[in-house]
Amino acid sequence: MRPDLAAARVRWRGLTGYQKFEHAVVLFLTGLIAIVIVAAVWNLTLKILFSLVLSGKFDPTEHAVFQGVFGMIFTVIIALEFKRSLLIITERADSVVQVRTVVLLAMLAILRKLIILDLGETEATQIFALAAAILALGAVYWFVRDQDRRDAARRTSRAD
Repeated sequence: MRPDLAAARVRWRGLTGYQKFEHAVVLFLTGLIAIVIVAAVWNLTLKILFSLVLSGKFDPTEHAVFQGVFGMIFTVIIALEFKRSLLIITERADSVVQVRTVVLLAMLAILRKLIILDLGETEATQIFALAAAILALGAVYWFVRDQDRRDAARRTSRAD
């Protein structure tokens, strides 16, 4: 823990005034998201324990129960991934949020929606729209990843 704190202090001294402001805002947002995640996990635990297990209504083979539980779990996973992406920003030299991370978060959110969706009651246009969004986000992710690889190759070739 001490080497991490020492490295953070060294990075902090090298930041400009605006970068220090950005860093402080990101750390504050990370703290807020951590509080939300803890509350969500607590709420999820209580809902599963009291509403499902202790009431005797817990039937994991029932589609609605399965969708509800996994929807709640995916919400926590999305929040954790968002918090992790903010922490990565604090460790990087550049403070720009990576498009790749935002696209992955969007894909997780759509995946959550697809998991909790009741296909029997959902219109085909909505399913088509979600599929189109996933395909578009996948294409954007592929282009961004490809651009990141090209940029890394250019940096490597310049260093040689």
